[in-house]
Amino acid sequence: MKEVLNILKSVGAIITNSHLVGTSGNHMPAYINKDALLPHTEYVSEVGKLFAQKFKNKNIEVVISPAVAGIPFSQWTAYHLSKISKKEVLSIFTEKTLENNQIFKRGYDIMVKDKRVLVVEDTTTTGGSVKKVINSVRKAGGKVIAAGVMINRDPKLVNSKSIGVPFFALGIFKIPSYKEKNCPLCKARVPINTKFGHGKKFLASSIGRAMTKGIKK
Repeated sequence: MKEVLNILKSVGAIITNSHLVGTSGNHMPAYINKDALLPHTEYVSEVGKLFAQKFKNKNIEVVISPAVAGIPFSQWTAYHLSKISKKEVLSIFTEKTLENNQIFKRGYDIMVKDKRVLVVEDTTTTGGSVKKVINSVRKAGGKVIAAGVMINRDPKLVNSKSIGVPFFALGIFKIPSYKEKNCPLCKARVPINTKFGHGKKFLASSIGRAMTKGIKK
């Protein structure tokens, strides 16, 4: 099996020397573009197999990811766990609310109750989405056995202690992360990448904030 970083490099999913905005709103000089990986089902299956091999002895009954990009990883991990354990392992997902939470819809909470759960995610910088999924699992009566991510971008910040359950990353790709007000890329006037990440959304909101300030003046 290929190492996960080699898989990402082979499909051009690792972007460097840029100015990007992540899901958390933080600014970064590099980015993992999982959208470049998702069309390649064989590689996504390979990532799922890596997760399954890591957690094959944990008697996992349900694999859960936050929607949308995490869904294929949940499905392939559950598929390979089912093959290994010779019993069905379910794959479901949480969905983002307007308040930026992660909750169960479609009656999926019923599938979690009293089940041993593995939470998987594609990439993480702060661990926020993973922790929100874990909270929803616990509210639904499930037991989170472990959490795993494809790439951990800040292992000092995101680890078993901060997540609150045994935590594992298939690969580590350290990327500095800055709040907008402290971003050296902004101070250096490096253009924000609007093709990848959330740069386009950020620019739209920042222009809106600037216009609001102008009106107030």
